[in-house]
Amino acid sequence: MIRILVIDDEEAIRDLLTDYLQSKGYDVVTSPDGESGLAHLKETKFDLFLLDLMMPGMSGMDVLRETVAEKIEVPSIIITANASVQTAVEAVKLGAFDYISKPFDLEDIHLAITRLLDYSRLREENRSLKSELKKKNTYNKRALDKIIGKSAPIQSVIKFVEKIADSDSTVLITGESGTGKELIAKNIHYSSPRAGKPFVPLNCAAIPKDILESELFGHEKGAFTGAINTRIGRFELANQGTLFLDEIGELAPALQVKLLRVLQEREFERVGGIKTLKVDVRIIAATNRNLEQAVEDGRFREDLYYRLNVIPLKLPPLKEMREDIPLLIDHFITHMSKRKGKASPTISEETMKCLTSYNWPGNVRELENLVERMLILKEGEVVSPADLPERISSRTVDRTSASREQVLSSAGVDLNSMLEDIENNMILQALTISKGVKSKAATLLGLNRTTLIEKMKKKAIDFKITTE
Repeated sequence: MIRILVIDDEEAIRDLLTDYLQSKGYDVVTSPDGESGLAHLKETKFDLFLLDLMMPGMSGMDVLRETVAEKIEVPSIIITANASVQTAVEAVKLGAFDYISKPFDLEDIHLAITRLLDYSRLREENRSLKSELKKKNTYNKRALDKIIGKSAPIQSVIKFVEKIADSDSTVLITGESGTGKELIAKNIHYSSPRAGKPFVPLNCAAIPKDILESELFGHEKGAFTGAINTRIGRFELANQGTLFLDEIGELAPALQVKLLRVLQEREFERVGGIKTLKVDVRIIAATNRNLEQAVEDGRFREDLYYRLNVIPLKLPPLKEMREDIPLLIDHFITHMSKRKGKASPTISEETMKCLTSYNWPGNVRELENLVERMLILKEGEVVSPADLPERISSRTVDRTSASREQVLSSAGVDLNSMLEDIENNMILQALTISKGVKSKAATLLGLNRTTLIEKMKKKAIDFKITTE
């Protein structure tokens, strides 16, 4: 449970915050003055503390100075009725994460705490990864050990990562969904001179478009409705490190312009701000879309594309690395069994044939999810084809029987037309079976959802479920 210390000389404020934060599931301890609050920080482990600046005796600023002197690394949020800009800046320099003015809205307190915890988690993840890498005496070796596989395609990726790691140039990683783009981006970062600095990921498709700008660049207090406090963005969090922008193809045109400026000038302003901020960040972007086509269609800026595509890296789909499937399965089983405290099961030879012959439209992510499912649902200590989904266990059926029945006449055939008809028919059948649910239809066809939608658009297939 997250433990929070509240240091405020007003009993009503302490009681209000205690009741509210406990209702949100936090463990709360309070202190009526700076002296007792500092003692708590020295003696007890806290995840964060809320601190009033204006208190009799030891002020909030004094508490912050003492935490720096005593090397007490607990993040703080300042709450005060009389915070000047200069005071707030000084508090931030002393380690305060954010500051909130009285009177305050409790939801703003909760939002600030959530952001702080997210930041702390990110910082701890980077610190943990850095520590792991140091145990191997070299960032490069430990990082590249994380990429599993001995096939030619993945070995080519590993060698390429080694080659580009020392550069500060922007990298554009492309490939199907589930091919491990973020893993590769982390390997590049932790194999580089920036390895000791933050690796900050952001999925551009996962953030609502109306707040993505604030997420990237931060915002000033009052910049828009709900901007109660100043907030730093991902670019500032990643300063001197690496910012990984996943699903870059989803950026709106207005944000594409702003990102282009950062790539060119290495500077930006927070939303609602006038101060230009300099930043030293390596950008690694990724997408499963065809950005060249998006440029031709006018959906993605050509100048931004070329700024991002300085070092292109295309990841192979899993179906092109079938010899790595047993290695990946063994890796996932070992890791998951250890995590769950269970013995590792054995994969039967017939089961492995099913797994290596399947096309894996969801790539490594789909394989990892399948292994977790197997571990939960398997019967006995040996995983058999019966423990697999039907779409995978049926892959060992002889696929050549249908082709043997086709006889080529002396008049010849229009093969392209025949294949087109077969594909159209299969797509319609899959859509019918799945009742129009495209993700299910894609799975039946061994495709990912994006590929199916693109094929439907290209073929002008407009499938609708009709009810009578």
